[in-house]
Formats: sequence, structure tokens, C-alpha cells
Amino acid sequence: MSTFVGHHTNPLILASIPASPPSFSSLSSPSPTKHELSSILLSLQPPLTSTTVRKTLESLQALERSPEVASSAGGHDPEELALKAAILGRITVGLYAEALDSYLAEASDAETEAEWWGEVERSSTNVAYYLLQTLPGRLLQLAQTILQAIHAQKIPLRLRLLYPSELNRLLSTQTSHPNILSSSLFPHIRTHPHSLSLSLSKSSFHRPHISIHRTTFISLYQNLVASFSRVSAFVNLPVELTRQECKYKRRELEKVRNERAESLGVLSALRDELACAIEEQRKDGGDKDKLLEFVLTLERVVSGGADLSASPQHEDLSPSNSPHVTILSSITNLANHTLPNHNSTHISHLHTASLLRPSRLTLLWPRLLLLPPLTVYAASWAWRERGGLEEMVRDGWETVKGFWWGWIVDPLRDVFRTVRAGGEGGVIVSKEGVEADQESLERMVLALARDKLGYGTEQLEELSRHIRVGDLTPVMEIYEEDIKSPLKSAVAGTLLRGVFIQVQKAKVDIDQALSGIDKLLKSQELTFAFVGVAPAFAVVYVIGEYLRNVWVGGKGRGKFGGRRRRGGVWLAMRRIEKLLISQPHSIPPNSIPSQTIPPLTSGLMLISLAHLRKWAMECLPVGSRVREGFLEDVEDLEGVGLGRGEKLRVVERMWRCWGGVLGWEGEGGR
Repeated sequence: MSTFVGHHTNPLILASIPASPPSFSSLSSPSPTKHELSSILLSLQPPLTSTTVRKTLESLQALERSPEVASSAGGHDPEELALKAAILGRITVGLYAEALDSYLAEASDAETEAEWWGEVERSSTNVAYYLLQTLPGRLLQLAQTILQAIHAQKIPLRLRLLYPSELNRLLSTQTSHPNILSSSLFPHIRTHPHSLSLSLSKSSFHRPHISIHRTTFISLYQNLVASFSRVSAFVNLPVELTRQECKYKRRELEKVRNERAESLGVLSALRDELACAIEEQRKDGGDKDKLLEFVLTLERVVSGGADLSASPQHEDLSPSNSPHVTILSSITNLANHTLPNHNSTHISHLHTASLLRPSRLTLLWPRLLLLPPLTVYAASWAWRERGGLEEMVRDGWETVKGFWWGWIVDPLRDVFRTVRAGGEGGVIVSKEGVEADQESLERMVLALARDKLGYGTEQLEELSRHIRVGDLTPVMEIYEEDIKSPLKSAVAGTLLRGVFIQVQKAKVDIDQALSGIDKLLKSQELTFAFVGVAPAFAVVYVIGEYLRNVWVGGKGRGKFGGRRRRGGVWLAMRRIEKLLISQPHSIPPNSIPSQTIPPLTSGLMLISLAHLRKWAMECLPVGSRVREGFLEDVEDLEGVGLGRGEKLRVVERMWRCWGGVLGWEGEGGR
């Protein structure tokens, strides 16, 4: 049973309870019949299956035929009548749910099959492939037709009968239209002969008129083009006839869907009537007139008459029969005859008209036929090229391994090593080298100041502090005096020592500049490490997401059921909005009073709403506000209390509230 039917009928089952006025305790006494009726009532808990309903009916019928009930005073025990009324009410709800579920399943299946034929019809490639798939069956049907014609005309079976001229003479009759050969290969021509003439008119076989004033070359060219066109039209004719067949089956299935959807809309509108009947029989202590009227109405709808204007007629409804026996026989007839006959008639119609898609074997035989030779060819080619394939696999493995270790593992190790080192150590210069150059400069300057200027201890300490901050003023003054007489100072003075101090000072300055650059690089070393490993992580992420979507999304276990199921929900929402705007109805329109939305529109909406409810129950998180709110909106659209305008506003609210949250945005383009 679908979730929609369960949600629609389970409250009615629980509402069918026996009336318990205070006088019951004084008017009745315990009996085996009451005990059995109480047990039956307790066993009827939602959801009710068809097997449970029919077993309960058999138990009630056996109880009616029991000697104890037959010898009782007309069965006027109030408590017993109340128990029977509650049981009959629950059985009626169960049959109502079965009818709803049956029509909903039939309409949904017909729509699914119609969509399959529509997919085949839309593509010429699909039509040609479908013709190939069904070609053995068509040829078998043609062979049977030929054999039947030979046996009917009592002609001995000869090989020459397979010639086209002999077949045409054998199967041609004065009254046969369309041709028997064509109708054997394409059965839909029997009921729609105009499709053959339409296909012939589309494929022009007429020879075009060529003017005698044209040159010989142009005439030859025109004849060649015309011949090619005729051959192309002849080859395309089977494909066009197959397309017409797919179109015919799609339209027939849509007709079946609309019929079931209209009955489904009528049945859905009967819920309030059933609720009133259950409430009345509970208040009136076993009055079943309303319930009997509902059962007769339900039987008439299931029998194929959705017109509720006719007054209910039933053979058991007569003054001589008690109301209980009448409703029991009516329910029994509905459960054992009307509903099973409807189901068998529906299935028989689909199979007789060949409206269902072909069997899996029919659809798969081309692949099964081509699979062994292709497998053998692929195996032989792989064996011949095994050396190259092994090298390709080896290179691929080395590439993957090199990528993994060289671009992911090793850079990650460098990142961890950088984090663990904490920024210590130099990249360009070392800290010890800079300190050594600084100390060497300090010793050179102090020695020159001691020898040339005669500094004492305190003056040398003061000069040492100045050297550490880069102040070499005393040495620079000596250097300035020496360059006034460079030759003399170079031979006997301190010019060379001053030059060497300047060189050492430049070296220290360079070391300090490089040390600053080194600190800058060290501060960004972690950033550089992550930048180096980021492209590899991006590649791994993209490949992983693609594989996850292929594995999870294809199985329908992605976010909210996967992309395919979300696309189906998007289509269902669009279809509901389209139905509310266009308001399709049967011709002549159904005569149900005070119906804002026609039954056909309501039934077609219920098909899409059942799909939405099933998706929400299976794919949305249990107990979440999203699921609760979405199901509330679906329930608003399922109910008959809201009119067309209100339901359009509900649809707008669903697009606004759930379009982005549930991933509907952009699904239409996929």
C-alpha cells in the first residue's frame, strides 16, 4: 500500500469504533459471539491488507451462519450490533483503501509505461534500435500469418511461396485494408490504417518531373537524386511506422492513465462521505444506511461508472432483508467480485493491446548476441597487445604512485616538519655566520682604534656598543684622513686596514639584509608548503567527488535521494502546477456537484503527489523540520478542502521554500 493511501485512510480505520452507551452493561451479557467479534475488531488495525479484509469477511459470514446467531432473537443485542457495525466500517475502509491503491498503482504504472514509449519516440536512434529489438517477434508474427493463409487456402507448402510476388498474391484480398503483411509487422495499423498512408505521404515515392529543356547532365543528376530519395524513403518507412506504433501505444496508455486518474479523483472525493457514514453509524448504534450507500457508490465507481448521479441499485437492498445482511453481502460482492474483476480486466487490456514495454529478453537480445563475439575479439586483441598493455598499466601505476608520493605524501611531510621546527634555522644564511661576521668586524675596528687612537678599556667598550648598532664614526674619521695622502697612508699608514674594515662592514650589511629576507621567508614557509600541496589535493578531491557521485548518486543514495530522484521531484512539481493551471477534465465533464477541481485534474495531481510523498518519506531526514514542513504542504495539496487558487499558492510556497533547500534549482536543465 502506498504512503498516500495509508495516510488517507488510516485515520478512518481508527475512527471506526463501537458505540458504548451506558445501557450496554445492563442490556447485554458476555457471549462467545461477542468475544469473537471483539477479537476480530482488535485484529483490524492499520494498515489493512486485502488478505486481512477477506479473511475477516469469511469469519463474519461463518459467524452469521453459526447456530448461536441463527437461534438468537434477530440479533438485536445492542453491543453485538455495535461491534458488527464497527467491524463492517473498518472492512469498508480497507476496501476503500484497496480501491484507492489499485487505481493509483494502475495510473502510475500506465504513466511510467507512457513515459518509456515517449522516450523511444523522441529519438530516431531509439526508434531504430527498438525496431531491431522487436524484429524477431515481428518476423515470427509474419511467418504465422503466412502459414495461416496457406492453411486457409489449402495450398501445398513450397519454397516459391516465399517470393514477394507469390506472397502478395497469397495475402492480397479485395477487402483487406490495410495490407496483411504491413499489419503483421506493425499491428497498430489494424486499428489505425491512416498511419500507413500518413507515413507513405511523408516518404515521397513519386518521381519528380524533369523539364525536357534541361541538359542531359542535369537530367541525369536529377534522376540520381530522385532515385536516392526513393531508396532513402523506402528504408526510412519501417522506422516511421515504428515511431507511429510508439506514439499509438503512448496515447493509449495516457488514455488509460486518465481514466484511472479520473476514477481516483472521484474515490478521493468520497473520503468525507465515508467519514460521515462511519460517524453516523457510531452515533446511531449500528445504523448502516449511510455505510451501505457508500458501499454501493464505491462498487459503482470501481465497476467503471464514475458518474455519481445515478441512484444506487443493488439486488440485496430490499425491505425483506435486514440492513446488516444487506451491507455484508454488498461488501462481500465488492471484495470478491468487483475489485478482482477490475484488476484482471485492467491487466488483460494492457496485455491484449500490447501496451506494455517488451520483455527484458526482447530488449537485451542484441546485446546478448553481440556480447560473446565482442568478448572473444577483446580477449584476443588484449592477448596480442599484452606487452603494450602491461607497459601501459605499469606506466600508469608509476604515474599514480609518483603523484601520490611526490605531490601528496612528501609535501605533507614537509608541512609537518615545518610545523615541528617552529621556524628555526635559515633558508639563505645561518644565524651563526651572521654573528661571526659581526664579531670579526668588531675585533678589526677595536684593534684599529687601540693602535691608532690609543683608546682605553672604557672607550673600547663604548665603541663596541656603537659597532653593534652600525656606528663606525672613529674608524671613518681615520679613513677620511688617510685618503688625503693615499700613497703615504697605503705604505706607512692605516689606509689598507680602513679599506678592509669597509669591506667587512659591507659584508655584515649584506648578511643582515639576507637575514631579514630569510626571516620573511621563514614566516611564510608554512603558507608556501600548503600552496605546494594544494593542487594535488584539488585533483584528488575532484576525482573522489566524481567517483562518489557515480557510485552513490547512481544508486539513489546521494543527498536527498541523488540527482536523478531530485530531477523526478522537480518534474512532479512542475506537472502539479501545470495541472492546476490547465485544469484538464473529461468530455463530457463529470457530474459531481460542488467540485472546484475536476476529478481528472485531482486524480492526475494525486499521482504526482504520491510520488512526492514517497520521496519525502524515503529521502528526507527523519524527524527534521524540512520533512515535516514538506509533508504538510503535500497534505494541503492532497486534501479536497482547498480550491484551485489556494493550491496554486501552496505550490508557489513549495517552490519558494524548498527549491533551494532540497536542490531543485537547476534540475530542469539536466
